[in-house]
Amino acid sequence: MNIRAYLGNLNKDSYIDIISQGLDYIKFGELVSSNTQVFIKPNLTYPMYRHGVMTNPEAVKAAILAIREYTSNIVIGDADSGGYNRFSMDEVYKETGLWEFTKNNGVEIVNLSNTKRKTVQISFENKQIDLDLPSLLTDDIDLLITMPVPKIHANTGVSLSFKNQWGCIPEPADRLRLHPYFKHVILEVNKAVKSRISIIDGMYGLNFNGPMLGTPIELEWVMISNNIGASARLACELMQIQIEKIEHLRFAIESGSIPKRSEIETNTEIFGFQKEKFELHRKITDIPGYLAFNSPFLAYLGYFSPVSDLLHRILYLFREPLYDYDKYSRSK
Repeated sequence: MNIRAYLGNLNKDSYIDIISQGLDYIKFGELVSSNTQVFIKPNLTYPMYRHGVMTNPEAVKAAILAIREYTSNIVIGDADSGGYNRFSMDEVYKETGLWEFTKNNGVEIVNLSNTKRKTVQISFENKQIDLDLPSLLTDDIDLLITMPVPKIHANTGVSLSFKNQWGCIPEPADRLRLHPYFKHVILEVNKAVKSRISIIDGMYGLNFNGPMLGTPIELEWVMISNNIGASARLACELMQIQIEKIEHLRFAIESGSIPKRSEIETNTEIFGFQKEKFELHRKITDIPGYLAFNSPFLAYLGYFSPVSDLLHRILYLFREPLYDYDKYSRSK
């Protein structure tokens, strides 16, 4: 099947119209039947909806309605988020209205942190890592549809159609432990959970600093693609970011997981959708997390050692908490 991507303008059409048109353009009906088991993975990385930080619940609702025209076997979900200060995804579902919407529309919604798990082995550079993933994703579904937002990320450069599946790892502690091996692990996770289709919610993007901080900017587009590598490449073009400068995407190119630009068919020229240039402006208080992201020893020291709580308390003297940890956090 040809690699295709559809761009729609939210100034002209609604979420449901664009997503429906996009699914038709990428020939979604040739990938699924009425028996196909589909999983939708939005980016719900904050306790409540924030522009540019997470997928708009209205986009998720529209995707469910559009996909239901092809198959009624739809599950939506994410895992507990928050990294060191974990919060429950169940509370996010309630806060965003997704819990009520899915209940009223006969769609299953799950917290991936609370589902059965299967251990998969990831091998690279003479290392072998055992990682628990939801068996729902590895064994039960036929394909995963990822729904990220276009945003700058202080540690990975950008968060797009590959990075969004980091939230498929059910244990936040495993994500912290595996940060130093991110570019290897994220590719294998995407393969294991059958990531096939992307619907990028570009109503808003997050510039300068993410995944939770930064400046939201109104972009007003949605992109649907039958190849998550193609959507990552095109999203970088729209954000005016050189894809080769993003380490995990450069590695994905080298691994054959991102097609060449000439191999991607689009419904329109994409340059008319470009707005302001996205740039990473990392703050000094981001440096400890960035260093721990790239060092196994510092990851242990900052997140798992006896002094980790003390180190975080010192950090919070200089940086405001990202959200109300006392209200939202679960025991680690």
